[in-house]
Amino acid sequence: MPLLPATPYSPPFYLFNRHLETIVPSTLRKVALPPYERERFVTPDDDFLDLDWLRQGSGQLVIISHGLEGSSDRPYVKGMAKVFWERGWDVLAWNCRSCSGEMNRAERMYHHGATDDLAAVVEHVRSAYSKIALTGFSMGGSMTLKYLGEMGAGVPKEIYRAAVFSVPCDLGSSARALSSWDNTLYRKRFMRKLYKKLQQKLQLQPHLPIDLDRFKEIKGFPDFDTCYTAPLHGFKDSADFYAQASSGQFIPHIQVPTLLANALNDPMLPLSCFPVEMALTHPYLYLEMPRRGGHVGFSQGKNKPTWAEVRALAFITEKLS
Repeated sequence: MPLLPATPYSPPFYLFNRHLETIVPSTLRKVALPPYERERFVTPDDDFLDLDWLRQGSGQLVIISHGLEGSSDRPYVKGMAKVFWERGWDVLAWNCRSCSGEMNRAERMYHHGATDDLAAVVEHVRSAYSKIALTGFSMGGSMTLKYLGEMGAGVPKEIYRAAVFSVPCDLGSSARALSSWDNTLYRKRFMRKLYKKLQQKLQLQPHLPIDLDRFKEIKGFPDFDTCYTAPLHGFKDSADFYAQASSGQFIPHIQVPTLLANALNDPMLPLSCFPVEMALTHPYLYLEMPRRGGHVGFSQGKNKPTWAEVRALAFITEKLS
């Protein structure tokens, strides 16, 4: 029954609420890392993904999936890359379509349920490694859980562990939480970035079903996903998108030891994103719910790895009873 007691974690004294725990690590943290080696991988539909590598000839690889409007340059990605790199692992931080600094070619972009790209990345690299671990944050964690559940017993034999953090397992309730007044700062930040990206996409492909005049009517993510995510990616509306893309329904089929760690004070995750009942009987899901941490925060202070990074490394490298 892998419902784990929370590994001790306390944020620094100056991060005294969930919003500071979320914002400060995201905006102020600096991570020193060797420069990535970029590979442009052509997808089966003739689009591209930019893969950022740290290689040192290891037989072990960690694949890191970023969050919504993130990239391989985000501090949380670089921090995770650093702890594995320093332990002798090769690292692959991949960028979702449109997230590497250059707009992708296909009409689609990316979303929480777009596991075909993660699957393509795994298939592209698996022959070079005896062990592959998956990590992901927020949307990237959601993709990881959905991918592992979809693969079930057919998951590539090289993948032997996964560790994901701050995951919106129930997209509908998380989208509604992000629409609350308390999360206005996060919502406006996401919307600004997404609006600019839609502008770029429309300039390159003006025939797409993107009506930017409707953007001023957007009040939250359910509106955004109905207006933009759904028509670009083949869903009827936001409800259909959430129903098909939410990772929670795929967790029962996971057959690889997987750590899911969501902080209880995460401002973006309602209780439906904490699959406690499932973890009580699931032989492969290890659910951990620290009291603090915010959303993709888990800071332990300046120049220190985050609790999430330490916890991922421990889970992926330790022997499980």
